Amino acid sequence: MRIFSVADSALTGAESLETLARLLAGQTDACLVVSELAGVRRSLLAAAAQAEAGQPGYIEEINRVRELHVRIIQALFPAREQSRLLTPIQILLGDLEDILHGVQLIRECSRRTQDLILSLGVRAGCLLASEYLRRHKVETRLAESSGLVWVPRGAGEGRVDYQKSYAAIRSLRAAAGGLYVIPGGTAVTDQGVITILRQDGSDLTAALVAAALQAESLELYSDGGGVWSADPAFVPDAFVVPELSYQEAMELSYFGAHMVHPQAMVPPMELGIPVHLRSLARPGEPGTLICRSPQRARGLVAGIASIEPVALVNVEGGGMVGVPGIAARLFGALARAAVNIIMISQASSEHSICVVCRQEEAARALSSLQAELAVELEAKQIQNLESRGELAIVAVIGERMRGTPGISGRLFSALGGEAVNILAIAQGSSETNISFVIDKAAEGKALRTIHRAFLGPEGRS
Repeated sequence: MRIFSVADSALTGAESLETLARLLAGQTDACLVVSELAGVRRSLLAAAAQAEAGQPGYIEEINRVRELHVRIIQALFPAREQSRLLTPIQILLGDLEDILHGVQLIRECSRRTQDLILSLGVRAGCLLASEYLRRHKVETRLAESSGLVWVPRGAGEGRVDYQKSYAAIRSLRAAAGGLYVIPGGTAVTDQGVITILRQDGSDLTAALVAAALQAESLELYSDGGGVWSADPAFVPDAFVVPELSYQEAMELSYFGAHMVHPQAMVPPMELGIPVHLRSLARPGEPGTLICRSPQRARGLVAGIASIEPVALVNVEGGGMVGVPGIAARLFGALARAAVNIIMISQASSEHSICVVCRQEEAARALSSLQAELAVELEAKQIQNLESRGELAIVAVIGERMRGTPGISGRLFSALGGEAVNILAIAQGSSETNISFVIDKAAEGKALRTIHRAFLGPEGRS
């Protein structure tokens, strides 16, 4: 069995659905995970915000969503068939308008209400894709639910229950014939409340479906077409990497490569299910294969990724040396302030600890640490507590780097030759990732330098 997933960014219009129909022709034992059309989520979020503010502009956003679906239906279906599809779409949009009118009246849009609003966009996208595939002789069955079971934990928080989800997916699939069309990025609680998964939910849905059904492959179609060796906006010579390991893909994704969310890599990795990343606009291109043992012909480095803008928060002082629990206090304070730590670096002398976070979280991080360390700051045990912004993290990733002498030397020698100043360095014990912090202004130069040294013709080894 094969599992296909199409990201909302790839469903840009009639042409994308035509391409999808050609790809799925003849598929009888498969599942297709579909989200809303491109731009619909943005319009629905804008409509919810307008309604919550008591503004009538939400009607304009609904009309924008309606016009998009009508335009595609008119382009894909003959006139005699259009009403059959337009009617359920209009019913969904009518429900949407009623919900948003209620939001406008009470001036409140809770997370639960917002998820219900977004789910209507997903249902409309699934309905459109399913009906068009049927018109092209692909037997489909449209699922009412993805099968994912959500366990709430506090306001807007929770998790997917993998084992319950696997059982529900198997049960749903056992009752289905032909191509099963599944709403992506949605989950349902035991009480039937719909939740929208926030982080690349369609990819996670597809990954869990693939694991539950022990699929032979998982094929993810997006607008990117694979994993790039570096950001093409900075590195003109960047290319789509043919093959990656699961670990390399997770690392690259975490550090800013626009591809699969790391969480969606876990279910296929556990079962060894190969994941293909391809472009729906260019389906003939090979894209990137993610598997256990990639047969990559290129060198030690799989790819380079970067995150910006970030800020570095540095804590320095002689009073930290040999004091048990100081790191726990720092990280506890940052956790209470809801600051996500991207990178950590600590001097072996224990004299300083620096953490890197998103720039928008820097002020909150600094304030929280100042409160936590007030006594130490007053006693001069902490001499320096400062934040520096407008920085970038660059990560050099590759499993073949493990156990290879001289990688760090080559890397920092190349950067030094281009006068790129390094502010902080971190390397995991697995040796598959070397990360460092630089000024944001030097990001492009650093990426080009590393790409030339390790992924250019003279750097491959």
